[in-house]
Amino acid sequence: MRDVRMRGFADRAEVEEVLRFLRSAAAPLPAEEVPLRQAVGRVLAREIRSEVDVPGFRRAAMDGYAVRGEDTFGASAYEAIRLRLVGQSLPGRPHPGRVEPGCAVRIMTGAPVPEGADAVVMAEAARELSGGEVEILESVPPHRHVGAEGEDIRAGQAVLPAGRRLRPQDVALLASIGCGRVPCVRRPRVRLVITGDELLPPGSRPEGARIVDSNSVMLEALVARDGGIVLPFEILPDEPARIRTALAEPGAEVVLVSGGSSVGQEDHAPRLVAELGSLDFHGIAMRPSSPAGVGRLGGSTVFLLPGNPVSCLCAYDFFAGPVIRVLGGGSFDWPHPRRRLPLARKISSQVGRVDYVRVAVEQGRAVPLATSGASILSSTVRADGFVVVPRDCEGMAEGEEVEVRLYDPGAVG
Repeated sequence: MRDVRMRGFADRAEVEEVLRFLRSAAAPLPAEEVPLRQAVGRVLAREIRSEVDVPGFRRAAMDGYAVRGEDTFGASAYEAIRLRLVGQSLPGRPHPGRVEPGCAVRIMTGAPVPEGADAVVMAEAARELSGGEVEILESVPPHRHVGAEGEDIRAGQAVLPAGRRLRPQDVALLASIGCGRVPCVRRPRVRLVITGDELLPPGSRPEGARIVDSNSVMLEALVARDGGIVLPFEILPDEPARIRTALAEPGAEVVLVSGGSSVGQEDHAPRLVAELGSLDFHGIAMRPSSPAGVGRLGGSTVFLLPGNPVSCLCAYDFFAGPVIRVLGGGSFDWPHPRRRLPLARKISSQVGRVDYVRVAVEQGRAVPLATSGASILSSTVRADGFVVVPRDCEGMAEGEEVEVRLYDPGAVG
């Protein structure tokens, strides 16, 4: 491997070349059984079919009286029909007997409809009398206000497909069919290797020439968004031996190195990755994030993410995020919602390089932010999203319609 420290990159890989490499190697991890209450947000490893009918019995859709529909024919407010009240059916406590002709059972919504009854008269269309009778003031045909057995889900029915990211209503459905443990794709384990003599831990105050590490906080949130688990880590000084030990630590499918990835004197990570495994790419034709790199360490994919916060975010979203999502059973595609909007000002670029341009959305237009520095983290906070300028484009003209990928769709009207 050529040592690029203090020399710069002789050439840079194309973004699409790196993405093809990553896409070809990424595949979902094996399945694991997850307790139902912990399954929200996880990805189903296989299709789920119900083994039971839901509901498993006929149930009342209204509070009222379970009757034989034919016994109510002709009933009205002017000519009420009297039926003998023989009991009641409550949710979980069904009426034990049969409803014979001329009889009725008081029933609550969701309770089992007794044998012999085939309809429910709503409570407001009936009136209980003394002496154990009820007046029916409205006729009801058979099956009125009665939920059929299996009307929600039939035994053998496919209820959720493999690859689905489970929502709260999905786990509610799984609960309804008696599923206590859910087969989910295992979440990828991610190790952060945060390096820099100048870094103070999050929660500190900047002092002198030292700055507070913000990349780890951002990366932890991004990994969680994409379905991964961040393993315990610590901020490391720019000492090759300490960095080597952290890189060689087993147990992670993905390693994210933040800082020490460029061509500076203290940028040790590229050389160490090459020595311990393979450094497949280092230096990518993009702005920002050109010092980013990708390699392999045993069974792990390692990503060299620049220390500058915007570059770190950009490199993660382009390269690391897709791999983490695929490992967890998700999609390689960007997770950001998209909107097509006209540009408020032109974007200048350079043929042969992909640009990641932060934009604000104002009055239905995409406004490129004037600040382009890779260390200006506040620019990503002011931005509503970003525009990707492809490598074969010299820029984008004012008024041109562009695709904006939104950081937060709820923040833009």
